[in-house]
Amino acid sequence: MADLLSDDEIAAQLPDDWDREGDEIVRSYEFDAYLDGVGFAAAAGGLAQEAFHHPEMTIGWREVEVRLTTHDAGGITANDIELAERFDEIHE
Repeated sequence: MADLLSDDEIAAQLPDDWDREGDEIVRSYEFDAYLDGVGFAAAAGGLAQEAFHHPEMTIGWREVEVRLTTHDAGGITANDIELAERFDEIHE
């Protein structure tokens, strides 16, 4: 199991455009069309499965909200930060 990050570590490592909400890191990605968001969510789901890390994703009209936390550890770990960075890469 991964170790929880301290508040200072989370603040220092949190990728741009991500926010902390309690024991989760959260970002909303915006898209030009609904199906672009659906495609992103499918790609993000594939990356998450490869990492055996399963975020909550909410698909809306031209937007996908992603919430990451490490349930086994009870909060935010390096696994969450790494997956957030990978999601940012596929959004670019």
